[in-house]
Amino acid sequence: MTSDTKILLSESELPRNWYNLVPDLPSPPPPVLHPGTLQPVGPDDLAPLFPMALIEQEVTAERYVPIPAEVLEVYRLWRPSPLFRAHRLEKALGTPAKIYYKYEGVSPAGSHKPNTAVPQAFYNAQAGIRRLTTETGAGQWGTALAFAGAQYGLDVEIWQVRASYEQKPYRKMMIETFGGTIHPSPSELTAAGRKILAEHPDSPGSLGIAISEAVEVAAQNPDTNYALGSVLNHVLLHQTIIGEEALLQLAKVGATPDVIVGCTGGGSNFGGLAFPFLREKLAGRMDPVIRAVEPASCPSLTRGVYAYDFGDTAGMTPLMKMHTLGHDFIPDPIHAGGLRYHGMSPLISHVYELGLMEAVAKTQKECFEAGVTFARTEGIIPAPEPTHALAACIEEALRCKESGEEKVILTALCGHGHLDLPAYGRFLAGEMDDHALSQDAVAAAVANLPAVPA
Repeated sequence: MTSDTKILLSESELPRNWYNLVPDLPSPPPPVLHPGTLQPVGPDDLAPLFPMALIEQEVTAERYVPIPAEVLEVYRLWRPSPLFRAHRLEKALGTPAKIYYKYEGVSPAGSHKPNTAVPQAFYNAQAGIRRLTTETGAGQWGTALAFAGAQYGLDVEIWQVRASYEQKPYRKMMIETFGGTIHPSPSELTAAGRKILAEHPDSPGSLGIAISEAVEVAAQNPDTNYALGSVLNHVLLHQTIIGEEALLQLAKVGATPDVIVGCTGGGSNFGGLAFPFLREKLAGRMDPVIRAVEPASCPSLTRGVYAYDFGDTAGMTPLMKMHTLGHDFIPDPIHAGGLRYHGMSPLISHVYELGLMEAVAKTQKECFEAGVTFARTEGIIPAPEPTHALAACIEEALRCKESGEEKVILTALCGHGHLDLPAYGRFLAGEMDDHALSQDAVAAAVANLPAVPA
């Protein structure tokens, strides 16, 4: 009999395909637009930044995309990842709910990010690219791409949001150990960075600014492409290996989730977990509530507007219809650096607009309280990002305690917090603040959205 404490898949059960949600949706998402013409972008518009294989995946109408053998070979370093049942957390909460978590912290980078970093590096190397540029918030994505670049002989140059760069010095060391080059953003190395520093010399940075810097450098060098760690369709596509594995693992113990919870910044971890289950929901095979959890200081889904906006601060990217706080929004420097993005994945935004999922926002201290509870029961110190999902899981489990419902709750623990211990130190010392985002700040942030006719 299979134990439900740690549910494993064999290497032969590793999924061989990524899943594309778009063909199963009731309506397709709005097109991505060229900022100059306001017409849908074509492959030629994206070719200066991405290899054709990834452009094809971005717009594919195929339901399943085969995973190349060369990518599977690297995936096998840590995949399939384990699914755990949180027995000790359940006991501490006194809940009848069953809580399962898919643990992505077993990867070389300590998070879910290599699931897309590895294929992105592979396809770029195949196309003859020699260098990749990118941004990173908390540093998980930058670490993952530096690792992936090392697998395929690519140089990787990273701009990290300055607030996180200063909070997390060991992330820089890890990236450099994998062979990457890293700069705090905004920097003096790019026109976009210099412009921000001229206006705001003490800018804490943002993912939007870091994207502008990385895109600028990639666009100016023919041997260099840009890689994005979240938001775009092909990134979420690669991450669906999380949910596909979780489906197989839950089937081994006869469990079907009633509630699926994931943290959301740009959306890759959430989409990776939820999309395969949403496929099953749309097909009528299960009916889980699917809940996204975002930081209260950067609440794009719960308080942003659904509109066309740039993916970066300088306005160098195409226009995407998404839930956004405005491309020049600078979030407060919370410790969950991976969730400090002004916009939400266009595909997740579309799913939200269709009413197929829900979203809530959590404050920083509530999330770290959940992280400490989880660490003291399950023995894993979570990264600040998944503590948002854990806070919502605990909230749901306590509701089950009150009602007596025996719900099955599933979440993705998308990374460990071993390099985030200074943040835990601040929380434990009572020095952590909750950053309240006023409605005036939201209104000001969305005031400069690009004008796009309906």
